[in-house]
Amino acid sequence: MSEQVLLDIQNVSMNYQNHKQNIAALGEVNLKIYPGEFVCVMGPSGCGKSTLLNILAGFMAPTTGQVLLNDQPIKGTDAQRGVVFQTPPLYDWYTVRQNIAFGPKMNHVPKEQVDADVDKYLAAVGLSEFGDKRIYELSGGMRQRANIASSLINNPDILLMDEPFGALDALTREQMQALVRNLWVETGKTIFFITHDVDEALLLGTHILVMSKHPGQVIADFPADFTQSIVADQDQSIRYTPEFGEKRQYVLDLINGQ
Repeated sequence: MSEQVLLDIQNVSMNYQNHKQNIAALGEVNLKIYPGEFVCVMGPSGCGKSTLLNILAGFMAPTTGQVLLNDQPIKGTDAQRGVVFQTPPLYDWYTVRQNIAFGPKMNHVPKEQVDADVDKYLAAVGLSEFGDKRIYELSGGMRQRANIASSLINNPDILLMDEPFGALDALTREQMQALVRNLWVETGKTIFFITHDVDEALLLGTHILVMSKHPGQVIADFPADFTQSIVADQDQSIRYTPEFGEKRQYVLDLINGQ
């Protein structure tokens, strides 16, 4: 992992005005994310996880503080940050191929390059045979694969994922976890991943954050190496080890003890 900071979150907080009341959604957060990290974020519902992600994406400005990406302040949305939500924002009347190509076309990438990149990312997410299908013809897991491909094709510096597998059944969710882990290894992308599933976080993340109830602040920040073991051994038996169980209970105690 490089020592150069990719994303620098400096004294970031967020307050909302609601019926003339000032509601603190996100407490002061300071965090540095490095290239190639897989950061998994957990915490109680309403703790500000998604608010933080929306600030990182440039969808909203923080009340205080700032976020630097490659030493430059984030002032709005751009292709440097890809965002994957639980519900894929895809065009049902477009084909899978057309959806994945949409971003590069809007950025005036030459057609030959777009076509080649679409083929590349269709293959990367396992949808090569479904490029001409309409979105409404796909299962939930396949839609999320298309969603991931449509983010990756823009070659973002960081992929922001907000509970992307929360609506999927258990088997599909496990398949998607394996897909994202493999894409992380193959592309070297930095990933910021919100989840409510402690096992999911530990099985994917190289860096685990636990947030407090609102106003959300980081109350635990620690490295994890379970996903590297899964990549190295090509199996997930590490999830049954005492070490995994202890770390899982540690996170659960943090979340439930608030």
